[in-house]
Amino acid sequence: MAKVGIVMGSDSDMPVMAKAAEILDKLGVEYEMTIISAHREPDIFFDWAKSAEAKGFKVIIAGAGKAAHLPGMCAAIFPMPVIGIPMKTSDLGGVDSLYSIVQMPSGIPVATVAINGGANAGILAAKILAASDEALLGRLKAYSEELKGDVVQKAEKLDELGYKAYMAQMK
Repeated sequence: MAKVGIVMGSDSDMPVMAKAAEILDKLGVEYEMTIISAHREPDIFFDWAKSAEAKGFKVIIAGAGKAAHLPGMCAAIFPMPVIGIPMKTSDLGGVDSLYSIVQMPSGIPVATVAINGGANAGILAAKILAASDEALLGRLKAYSEELKGDVVQKAEKLDELGYKAYMAQMK
């Protein structure tokens, strides 16, 4: 049974939403992903959001751009945590999406990550689930150690090569 629902308003959001799915895959968290437009197919959206708890979802990750109503509407219907991912837009660079998601009225919170922050949404969903899942908590700790190891390796390489040679390798 999927523990995380991932929903986006358009397939153009897929590259960002896929980053959340990749993190959940890496951490062994089950999810279900779909595309639903809250504006163009509200009846389908309402059915999906109302059935999310019965499907076993413990967290929803919702990505949206521009007016970005999808995360807030999920939070209005779904009784458990919702994480919003504001999408970068060509019009206003995603600030419009960010404001739409983060400025929710009192009583309808949406945890909001950075613009195009798919990976962080996946990590945050896993951290929420890890509050009651010791095995997942262990996998999250191991993932954090991997991140730390990556930084240590880069610092050692910089020390070894020097700034100019390091930068030349990055190009």
